[in-house]
Amino acid sequence: MTLRVAVQMDPIGGINIDTDSSFLMMLNAQERGHSLWVYSPDHLTQENGRVRARAQAVTIRPVKGDHVTAGPFVTLDLAEDIDVVLMRQDPPFDMAYITATHFLDAVHPATLVVNNPTEVRNAPEKLFVTEFPGVQPPTLISGDPEAIRDFQERHGDIVLKPLYGGGGSGVVRLLKGDPNLDALLELHAMIGREPVIAQAFIPAVSKGDKRILLVDGQPVGAINRVPASGQVRSNLARGGRAEAVDLTARDLELCAIIGPELQRRGLLFVGVDVIGDYLTEINVTSPTGAQQLKRFGGPDVTLALWEKIEAIRAAG
Repeated sequence: MTLRVAVQMDPIGGINIDTDSSFLMMLNAQERGHSLWVYSPDHLTQENGRVRARAQAVTIRPVKGDHVTAGPFVTLDLAEDIDVVLMRQDPPFDMAYITATHFLDAVHPATLVVNNPTEVRNAPEKLFVTEFPGVQPPTLISGDPEAIRDFQERHGDIVLKPLYGGGGSGVVRLLKGDPNLDALLELHAMIGREPVIAQAFIPAVSKGDKRILLVDGQPVGAINRVPASGQVRSNLARGGRAEAVDLTARDLELCAIIGPELQRRGLLFVGVDVIGDYLTEINVTSPTGAQQLKRFGGPDVTLALWEKIEAIRAAG
């Protein structure tokens, strides 16, 4: 089967080919005989019900500094010219992101969008996890300073983070009685009107924040992201160190709780974050970690993803 694949992503020339999961997806798609185009979200348009993208055909190679050859810009009708769209631009999950999901709703599922754009819109990572009772640490989502102060008073050591942020941006740890809480809430209010999320601090984060990758609701493998010394953020983009890790019985239990719902929603490629015994986020926008998992001897999760995509397309 040969598929016409368009990747909605940030500029491909600027990616790190050693760590970027989208690059591995594209490399495997190319090796399987699929043709590739790339376009950025700001090149997506809707006119009279038709969704088009100004895109470039690309050939990629795992060569640093020479990893892509791009053709001239062409206008693609995503309903007629493309079989699969990979929605892979980075967060933040803002109104531009949400608008792109509305555009892609118009072509999915006739053109398969991964992940299902309706469900991407309906499942912000830090909110979606709240639908599964008992999997999270104590968590409060609010824009009310009094409620947040009360939460800190009851739980002491907490983590505060933007509700719609990504990559560890804006995540801070506040010890019990920290005098900076009010100032941080003021800064969040200056940036936007969204609530913030407060969680009880999990000491197990010092041992790492596990990223588990799932395809169609099934866990494929995991990496552990260990924060740098003295840091609370373990995100690889924030200085965290990746290491090999096995899935525990608790990890599998958490995946079994959420897996059927991921499958029902058409969320084919998902990364969940686990600290200790707790699930903290369900990442459905542009999950990362595939290259690190493969590098540490784990399975190539993007191959499992392409097998699933091809099966869906073959079934019509």
